[in-house]
Amino acid sequence: MAKRRRRTKKGAKKSLWLVAVLIILIGLMGSYVGYHLYQRHVQEQIIEKQQNAKKLFIKEIAPEAQAMQKQYHVMASITMAQAILESDWGTSELSAKYHNLFGIKGTGANSKLLSTKEYVNGQWVVIKGRFKVYSSWNDSIADHTKLMLNGTDTNQQNYQNVINATTYQQAAVALQDAGYATDPDYASKLINIIKSYNLHKYDE
Repeated sequence: MAKRRRRTKKGAKKSLWLVAVLIILIGLMGSYVGYHLYQRHVQEQIIEKQQNAKKLFIKEIAPEAQAMQKQYHVMASITMAQAILESDWGTSELSAKYHNLFGIKGTGANSKLLSTKEYVNGQWVVIKGRFKVYSSWNDSIADHTKLMLNGTDTNQQNYQNVINATTYQQAAVALQDAGYATDPDYASKLINIIKSYNLHKYDE
């Protein structure tokens, strides 16, 4: 009888040990699952916040872009896509601090010296450049339209094909052909932005 009691005690201890291990494992699994659920929740909140910020940016620049299209025939979708791409949704220093949405260069007191990336000889390089300073994003959009209409100092018709374009795809390609940006994928990036955010509806 005594031997049986000892075996029972050993069995009880073993059972308690197994239960303790199971509790620890369940706790660890719960922590693991809880952590990943929390991480996913945080990521979803970040994505939602970014999406809301993008919607607000589009809402902010759309009226002036449409006004410029109505008066000067520069497609609103192109103006908006350029603003998004050039300013990173209005978050770049140039756009947030100096209201320059399009990276338009400038000189004199009404300009600011900043670093920028240019595509030179098949690679991206950081250079210093002077950029115009505006009092508002609307002023920046209006000046961008003026650039499309008046062209450059060396070629007043430089962006005429952008104005004459009948589709945003044609306008995007015309911008790249005119040398607006050094990025070799500039036109395709604009087209993808317009498609992704349905910006073509603002041309109607």
